[in-house]
Amino acid sequence: MGIFKRVSKAILTGVLVIAWLPGFPGSPSPVSTSLASEPLAKGIQDNSFLIEEAYNQEPGVVQHILNVPIDFTNGSREIEPSFTQEWPIFSQTHQFSYTIPYVFAEDDDGLADMRLNYRLQALTEGESTPAFAPRLSLVLPTGDRDKGFGTGVVGYETNLPFSKIISDRWTLHFNAGMSIVPNVRNHYLNNYNLGASAIYAVSRDFNLMLETVAGWNEDIAEGALEEEATVDGTTTALISPGARYAFNLPNDAQLVFGAALPIGLTSDSPDWGIFFYCSFEHPFRRTEARPGR
Repeated sequence: MGIFKRVSKAILTGVLVIAWLPGFPGSPSPVSTSLASEPLAKGIQDNSFLIEEAYNQEPGVVQHILNVPIDFTNGSREIEPSFTQEWPIFSQTHQFSYTIPYVFAEDDDGLADMRLNYRLQALTEGESTPAFAPRLSLVLPTGDRDKGFGTGVVGYETNLPFSKIISDRWTLHFNAGMSIVPNVRNHYLNNYNLGASAIYAVSRDFNLMLETVAGWNEDIAEGALEEEATVDGTTTALISPGARYAFNLPNDAQLVFGAALPIGLTSDSPDWGIFFYCSFEHPFRRTEARPGR
């Protein structure tokens, strides 16, 4: 339990430090007229855990994201932290990001397969239209295949996220995606995913969340010899209640902490888990003040 305790302690310490920073009194600060006219749901928009939102980064603003899922299955524990950075490419229309995942398994640990991502803001959210931002990803074979942390070959992934604020307090998200990993020990591996979430804004800075995801995944059968490799299929599904809180910092920066309790719904899924989330978003060049920050 050493790693779990260290991760929990680090996140709790961060929350306490931020809470004691100057400029964060117990009572909320006055809200500007323009801010008050916006839906409460706009206070925190691009900070989901298991679901991908359809909101690209604003021009001049970068986001750093740390996810720490801890899964428990049949008495064993696996921790898979990942770090992501999201950068706008000149405007909100185009976005580049990368994800570096790591795995702490019961008997080993190591880097998993990294992802390089491009996302197009195909639709911006309107009164009757959702935001839509399709993503294409290159999956790099940085994980050790022999340890089960990667496939050993380059893969390709796409995801189709939709997002829509439907009332002052409610936001809905929907995902559909797939990945193809060619020539894994003479097999093509195809994976498919669906997901959806509902977010309720208790206040501008505090949200309750319910996310659900499902995956249909293929992998090479464990222990199969190169010439005898066969493909195994699994079906995973999780439902995950959670919450997140935003600290709006000076200079248009925002720090978000969150946690969730994923619960497995199929025999191929983890029994249950704990999910920790931390995001820091800030301008890297001078921009106009952003609403909701």
